[in-house]
Amino acid sequence: MAERALVPPSESVPRLTRPPSPAADVGASAALSEKQSPLLPSQQGGVQPDHQNEGNPATSQEMAASFLKTSSLSVRKKLLQQTGFPLYSTSHVFHEEDIKKKLQQFTGGSVDLRKEDCGIGILTLNNPSKKNAFSGVMMLQLLERVIELENWKEGKGLIVCGAKNTFCSGSDLNAVKGLGTSQDGVELCMFMQNTLTRFMRLPLISVALIQGRAMGGGAELTTACNFRLMTPSSEIRFVHKEMGIIPSWGGTARLTEIIGSRQTLKVLSGALKLDPTVALKIGIADEILQSSDEDQSLQEAQRWLQQFISGPPEVIRALKTVVSSGKELALEEALETERDVLSTLWGGPANLQAIAKQIKFNK
Repeated sequence: MAERALVPPSESVPRLTRPPSPAADVGASAALSEKQSPLLPSQQGGVQPDHQNEGNPATSQEMAASFLKTSSLSVRKKLLQQTGFPLYSTSHVFHEEDIKKKLQQFTGGSVDLRKEDCGIGILTLNNPSKKNAFSGVMMLQLLERVIELENWKEGKGLIVCGAKNTFCSGSDLNAVKGLGTSQDGVELCMFMQNTLTRFMRLPLISVALIQGRAMGGGAELTTACNFRLMTPSSEIRFVHKEMGIIPSWGGTARLTEIIGSRQTLKVLSGALKLDPTVALKIGIADEILQSSDEDQSLQEAQRWLQQFISGPPEVIRALKTVVSSGKELALEEALETERDVLSTLWGGPANLQAIAKQIKFNK
């Protein structure tokens, strides 16, 4: 394809400050303080006017500081204790069971998970007759697999791929047609944003192995992975504009995080076909594999991932968690999370064994 002028990824705009969100669990909750935070006014049955302190700037600042401290503790507890904390709940007028019932109507395909002894999971989108498009049942199964991975304490890495040498062509049109109202679209958006955010926060280093085409929702799924490896004949394309919509599974925000707002605007508004060379140039792809063969490229991806997950599971999972906190939390909360996670490792088996080896080598 004709290569368009694209700015290098280093020119991406700075990240805006966002409200902190919880990330993945590494089993570090034992290190957190058991001290309970005071209830906020909203938790005490409403805000009560304090006429005595009206107009007192110092009091207002103290209240604000107290609120931020309480919020910070809550966020870090969720970060370390809850692997499956969703973005949306009933407080957002989102009723997950309602959309689940609708998705169950659209059958076909499966999302398969194989766990290797080396700590690598292989997540396969298996619907080859539809180019591995997501049926409603597959969307439900993806959530089930994410929950399973959240509880896989021996896991260190994850490879996401598609069956029969094709990654994923997005959503099955039968499901798209069956969820035709604006409300249906918003409910599906919230469900998939929940699922892929939980996926992104897994304490596993994840790789999208892109064989063949990653289109639409399939392209969005690749952005939820930490890394993207492409075979020589593969392609990524965000085709949402051609369907009269925008990415709605969190792909826009994640892609902007990866390549910056200028590049993202070009990729989305142009519905650009990103071959491996262009994808590598603009920073979407991390490496182009040598083989386009389904089995050989999977073996290449496993070898590539292995270099980053060598070591005890608790250390790899801790590293993924503190990186996630650095991306999602404000600086102070990220530093506190780093401290809390460290406390679960310092003096632990892996740490003591490494120290013993160094002492032995230095003798």
